[in-house]
Amino acid sequence: MSDPIKHECGIAMLRLLKPLSFYKEKYGTAFWGLNKLYLLLEKQHNRGQDGAGIASIKFDTKPGTRYISRKRSNEAQPIQVVFNHINKRISDILEAHPNKKNDTDWQKANMPYIGELFLGHVRYGTYGGNSIENVHPFIRQSNWKHRSLIMAGNFNMTNSNQLLNDLVQIGQHPKENTDTVTIMEKIGHFLDKEVERLYLKFKKQHISKLEASALISRNIDIVNILQQSAKKWDGGYTIGGLFGHGDAFVLRDPNGIRPAFYYQNDEVIAIASEKPALQTVFNVTGQKVKELDNGAALIIKKEGDIHIEQVLEAKEKKACSFERIYFSRGNDADIYQERKKLGKLLFPKILEVIDHDLKNTVFSYIPNTAETAFFGMREAAEDYLNKQKTKIILESNGNLTSEKIQDILSQKPRVEKIAVKDVKLRTFITNDNSRDDLVAHVYDITYGIVKKEDNLVILDDSIVRGTTLKNSILKIVSRLNPKKIVIVSSAPQIRYPDCYGIDMAKLGDFIAFRAAVALLKETGQVQLLMDVYQECKLELQKPDTEMQNIVTKVYEPFTDEQISKKIVDLLSADIKNTQIEILYQSVNNLHLAIPKHTGDWYFTGDYPTPGGNRVVNEAFINYYEGKNLRAY
Repeated sequence: MSDPIKHECGIAMLRLLKPLSFYKEKYGTAFWGLNKLYLLLEKQHNRGQDGAGIASIKFDTKPGTRYISRKRSNEAQPIQVVFNHINKRISDILEAHPNKKNDTDWQKANMPYIGELFLGHVRYGTYGGNSIENVHPFIRQSNWKHRSLIMAGNFNMTNSNQLLNDLVQIGQHPKENTDTVTIMEKIGHFLDKEVERLYLKFKKQHISKLEASALISRNIDIVNILQQSAKKWDGGYTIGGLFGHGDAFVLRDPNGIRPAFYYQNDEVIAIASEKPALQTVFNVTGQKVKELDNGAALIIKKEGDIHIEQVLEAKEKKACSFERIYFSRGNDADIYQERKKLGKLLFPKILEVIDHDLKNTVFSYIPNTAETAFFGMREAAEDYLNKQKTKIILESNGNLTSEKIQDILSQKPRVEKIAVKDVKLRTFITNDNSRDDLVAHVYDITYGIVKKEDNLVILDDSIVRGTTLKNSILKIVSRLNPKKIVIVSSAPQIRYPDCYGIDMAKLGDFIAFRAAVALLKETGQVQLLMDVYQECKLELQKPDTEMQNIVTKVYEPFTDEQISKKIVDLLSADIKNTQIEILYQSVNNLHLAIPKHTGDWYFTGDYPTPGGNRVVNEAFINYYEGKNLRAY
C-alpha cells in the first residue's frame, strides 16, 4: 500500500500445559514459553509498530509474592525493547545465583516473567494516541486473585460513548473515554458480580472466606461474564483476557471481522491473530491450526480444561478482506494464492488499456506488499502470450523457420523493478512547504529501461488517499517519459470509513470520495451533498438497528470508471507529458479471489454491524461541517 495507513493490532496468548521442569528437561530451558511468546510477537510485527507489551501469570504462588509481571514499550523497536528488558532482568538474577540455573522451582519463585500463562500484544495506534498508557496489555488488579484481570485485543468499538454511559449509570467513573477502558471495566464489573454471587453461595454453606476463595476460582462462569459484558458491544474484536488465579479466554466478534487462530498439543495451547505465526513458531502444518468461530470464546481453566463455547450468537461471517489483501503476512498458503488471483483477475482490464500491446509494455509494482499480486498478474500475462504463440505457430501450417519459432517462443512480459523505496529517507520537515519536494524523493527509479513508446504498468495493492501517488510515485515515474502510465490497484476503490480497527476514519481522506464530490460539482449536482447531509442528520435520530448508510448516494450518479477517471485528474494535474490511467479491482473479482472473507464495507458501504451505518453517516456530517474528527 503506497499510502501509509495504520495496521491492525495483533495478539498472542500462550498457556503451558506441563510443569516448568518438563520444558527444562525437554528443551533445555524453563523459559520455553517466554521464547515462544517472543517469536509469536515478532512473527506478527507487521501488525503493529507503535507499541508492544506482554504479561505473565505464575500459578500457585505464596501470598505476599508477585505473581503478575508486565512490561510495555512505545519506543521505536518495542518488541526488542520489551524482551531486552526481560532478558536483562533474568540474566542479572541468574548471574547473582549461578547455582540456581537448573532449579526451575526456585526460578519460578524468584524471577519475573516466568510462569504458565502469557499474553502479548503488538499495537498500531488507531485511537487514543501512542502514549505508554495506551499500550496493551492492561491490568485491573485486586488483592483477590480471581478479581484481577489482564486484557489485550485487536478491536474497535463503534459505540464506545454508549458503553461509557452504561458504566456511568451503574455508578462507575471511568478514567478515560476509550473502548479499551470501557471494555475492560465491563468485563471487570461482571467479573466482580460473578465473584460476589459465588461468595454468597459459599457463605450460605458456612464455608470460610479462605476456603471460599479457592472454590470461587474454580467455579467462575467465564461464559456468563462474557455474555453479560458483550451484550451491547458493536464492533470488530478479538479480545484476550487472563484472570489472576489462572483462567483465560479469547473472544471473537459475532461477525468474525477480526481474525483469531489457535494451536494445541499436549504441551501448550497458543492463540494468535495470524495462522502462519502459529505454523512457523510451532513448526506445524496449516491443518493443525484452527480458526476460532465467530461469536465463540476459547476458554482455558486454570486446572487445564480447555473448551470452546458459543458465547454470542454467530451472525453472517464478514471477515475483513483487507486482512487478505494487505494486513496479514503473505506466507499463509491461502492468502498467497488469493493475492495472486487478485493480480490475475486484473490482467484482462490491463490488456484493454494497453491495446493488447505487450511488446511495448513494462510491468512493475509498488510497494513490496504488492509483489504477490504482481506474480499473479505476470502469470496471467504469460498465459496470454503462450496462447498467442500457440495460435501463431498452429496457423503457420509449418511454414516457420526455426529462427522465427525461436523468436516467437522468446516473447515474454517485460517485468522490471522500476521504483525502489529509499528506506533511509525521512521527511523530517513536517510543517514546511519544502516537505513536498522531500516526499517526491522517497522512491528512486531505474533509468534506461522504459522507452518513450512504452506503456508502464505499475501494480499497487490499494490506493487510499492517493497522497503518495500524487506527491511521489507519479512525479518520479513520469520522468521516464513513457507513452502511458497505468496504475493498477489490486483492491477496489476505498469509499467508506472503517470503524473496526483500521485507521481509515475520515471520508475526506479518501481520493475516491473526493473524486465523487468533484464530479457532483462539475455536473451541477452539488445540491446532492446538502441533501445527503440533511438525510444523515435525520438518520442519526433512529435506533442503530434501523439506520441505513445514506452516504452511498454520493456515488450513485457515477460509474466506477467515471470516478477512476476523476481520480486521475485529481492526482496528475501537475503531469503534462504522459497519459495516465488508474484501474481498480472490481468488487465481484474481489469476492472471486477471496470468497471466504466477504467483509467489504470500505468498498461497498455494506457494514456488518448497525454501528457501522451510524459511523459512516456521522463521518459525512463531520466532513460537510468541516470537522476534522473521527466518527467513533
